[in-house]
Amino acid sequence: MPSTDIIAAIATAPGRGGIGVVRVSGNGLADFALALLGKTPKPRVATLSNFLAANGNTIDQGVALFFSAPHSYTGEDVLELQGHGGAAVLRMVLGRCLELGARPAEPGEFTKRAFLNNKMDLAQAESVADLIDASTTEAAKSAMRSLRGEFSGAVHRLVESLINLRMLVEAMLDFPEEDIDFLAESNAFGQLAEIRTQLGNVFRQARQGSLLREGLHVVLIGQPNVGKSSLLNRLAGEEVAIVTPVAGTTRDAIRQHIEIEGVPLHFIDTAGLRDTEDEVEKMGIARTWSAIRQANAALLLVDAAQGVAPADQEIIAALPPGIPLLRIFNKIDLLDQGPRATSDDGAMDIYLSAKTGVGIDLLHDHLLRAVGWQSGSEGLFMARARHLGALHEAEEHLALAEECNGQIELFAEELRLAQDALSSITGEFTADDLLGEIFSRFCIGK
Repeated sequence: MPSTDIIAAIATAPGRGGIGVVRVSGNGLADFALALLGKTPKPRVATLSNFLAANGNTIDQGVALFFSAPHSYTGEDVLELQGHGGAAVLRMVLGRCLELGARPAEPGEFTKRAFLNNKMDLAQAESVADLIDASTTEAAKSAMRSLRGEFSGAVHRLVESLINLRMLVEAMLDFPEEDIDFLAESNAFGQLAEIRTQLGNVFRQARQGSLLREGLHVVLIGQPNVGKSSLLNRLAGEEVAIVTPVAGTTRDAIRQHIEIEGVPLHFIDTAGLRDTEDEVEKMGIARTWSAIRQANAALLLVDAAQGVAPADQEIIAALPPGIPLLRIFNKIDLLDQGPRATSDDGAMDIYLSAKTGVGIDLLHDHLLRAVGWQSGSEGLFMARARHLGALHEAEEHLALAEECNGQIELFAEELRLAQDALSSITGEFTADDLLGEIFSRFCIGK
């Protein structure tokens, strides 16, 4: 149930700035504003105000905005105090709000109240945090589409289709004597197939959007001195890793964030994989294998002049099953060869020069393809792991419904479970402990 107490928090990032915002939300804030400002601002009108201490002295001067319920972000009365951005003055203003009866807001509590007061559904509420955390332009656009309700709308359309089908099924359960071959006569399986097609489309859009949110972890692996650090430097556009002719120069994983076509990629340059007696290098190699087990894709670098050696085959054989792998044949500049991409037995080979940059564009394109990114994707939803899990669960129940062999009771139950899974995305069917977990990850003041 929505809370009835007043909450307050500094809503701008810590540090020094031109403007700082203290946000207050609760029921009946008119008297609260009168005590703090000496007046109650007109709703939705920016008002120059003094922010007053208990003794009447001015703490700060700025703009006050009052939004009366339910026409506010949280659905409650909201007071926003836009003052100077110094840390000390913001703490003083917040302290005065607490003196007047507010309590410190918990992380995400303003948005949680917006959800509980039906100002937005759960998927939209989560997209608020995703928009704040977006690290690329495409991620921000995707989060805004979800915040506007495009993802929720797609889910609601699926739920409505399921409800319509369930209505027919439940009617048959209530009046079994009317039509013993109901599933065939009502084209129930045809309707089910259409719902599964729609669900598949939503899942593909959501999965693409999840790549924008989570980013991809890509490891650079291979034997020493094949150019892993040189490739990382080329991808990053700066010297982030030390490059020398000495084998084993990279002893520990070096991480670098890079954006390709709006997709955030987290590259990890690792120690060269080889047998060694050097204890420090052994530790680096152990960390390399740890990074490989957590990666979304791997780039195996080999010297183009040497080709794939038996030691490289051993590395490939030891990779986790299912991890996308691109074999990068580096140093083509020493062979006077041009860049190219070829496919051999299902494996993609990219020929390039990390030193000169020739062929890097091929690597960009084929790396994104390998992890499932489709260039030029539009209308993506900023989906989270729980959203993908719910969509997958719904698909599993619909698949079981299709296999019910005319047992209408089982058919109806699988449809119900699929609807529950989809409804959990928007919060219509969500456990309280999940809500606590979701909003605890928000920043304070939002």
